[in-house]
Amino acid sequence: MLIKNQIYEALITDYTAEGQGVAKVEGCAVFIPNAIAGERVRVRIEKAQKTWAAGKIVEILEKSPHRVNRECPISASCGGCDFWHMDYDEETRLKADRVRQCLNRLGGENLESLPILAAPTCYGYRNKAQYPVAVKKNRAYAGFFRAGTHDVVENNRCLILPEDTDRVKDTVMDYVNQFRVTVYDEVNHKGLLRHIYVRRGAVSGQILVCLAVNGNRIPKPEALIERLKAIPGFTTLVLSVNTKKGNAVLGDEFITLYGPGFIEDTLCGLNFRLSPRSFYQVNHHQAQRLYEAAISQAQITKSDTVLDLYCGVGTITLAMASAAGKVIGVEVIPQAVEDARDNAKRNGIENAEFFCGDAGQAALELEKQGIQADVVVVDPPRKGLNADTIEALHRFSPRRIVYVSCDPATLARDVALLKERGYVLQNALAADLFPRCAHVESIVCLTKPY
Repeated sequence: MLIKNQIYEALITDYTAEGQGVAKVEGCAVFIPNAIAGERVRVRIEKAQKTWAAGKIVEILEKSPHRVNRECPISASCGGCDFWHMDYDEETRLKADRVRQCLNRLGGENLESLPILAAPTCYGYRNKAQYPVAVKKNRAYAGFFRAGTHDVVENNRCLILPEDTDRVKDTVMDYVNQFRVTVYDEVNHKGLLRHIYVRRGAVSGQILVCLAVNGNRIPKPEALIERLKAIPGFTTLVLSVNTKKGNAVLGDEFITLYGPGFIEDTLCGLNFRLSPRSFYQVNHHQAQRLYEAAISQAQITKSDTVLDLYCGVGTITLAMASAAGKVIGVEVIPQAVEDARDNAKRNGIENAEFFCGDAGQAALELEKQGIQADVVVVDPPRKGLNADTIEALHRFSPRRIVYVSCDPATLARDVALLKERGYVLQNALAADLFPRCAHVESIVCLTKPY
């Protein structure tokens, strides 16, 4: 067992799922942030257990050629980004390898390599931001949570966000400080403003501002609206009423203070309406490439019925509609289903239907109605598919399953379960929708030999 506060020499050999460096010291796995594979470092042990330890670099003895100077001055303390200390080539390599290793280890595959859709830029790509707010020395400020905590690190300029998004944040905080709007204290469950949520249409340029509040009104809303109007693209201001304890950013009730309560954007040649709760990929350019890859892998024909589980506002569903005979989307969030139906109408798509419900239960219900899916697309949350959904896919027995995933481990687990039910992994692809952040998307296609 390593000794806490002791300094050891270590060789970084691999990465964790969160992008931390991994080293073996005296037979113990040591997890080290801001490290790069191939580097030899001196590391101080900050936490020591029997089989693992966490450490911090105190000196780099042999520096990786992939190490670069950090462009973001607070990236080491802010919990938003993970990879400003390395070049983009190494970042994409480790992300592709993470997906490959998961599919091999958990999915029973034997992949030697895996392609990745690398992003054309690491700057200003995020079309959504959620800023928690805090108070220090009687001044309210906004930023991002320090990794593993709820301490808010102030960030004047976030490099992965458009400048307009940070300008909205600054405008709201100027209003908050001038009119002494109280800031939420999660310990005492007191105070009004919890989060500033900003969504920006990458093509339309329209901006939705949503304030998550512990109440149902804000003081002097007209003063805030007038200030926001000075920002090009500002379209709507919404309050999200969240009076519950816990970590959820948005509540269940929304009050529109200005504008229509939603914005519009274009993706894959289609126009979409986006409300605060709508799921929409944060990287527009990469999302379009991701969906184009998914559609290509689906190999849809005009005689096919396509079932899209976890459809959100219908982005993949509607993008597949022109190639299919019929498309059916399933989503558990009622507002997203309403948006999806509206999106079908605004794009003149008549062969799409949307149902509200849990993916697995809805799929089984559709089967009872005699609906047969030729192709099924799934894009589940991080926890992956539940048992009902796996069973529904088995019973539907589509010829192709296209699985879009935001977590390689649960993807690989589900691939193994589908392989037990007769499916074969046809191909796999990683996609980087979150440059400088540890998350990675991936797409796999499974087929069932007949």
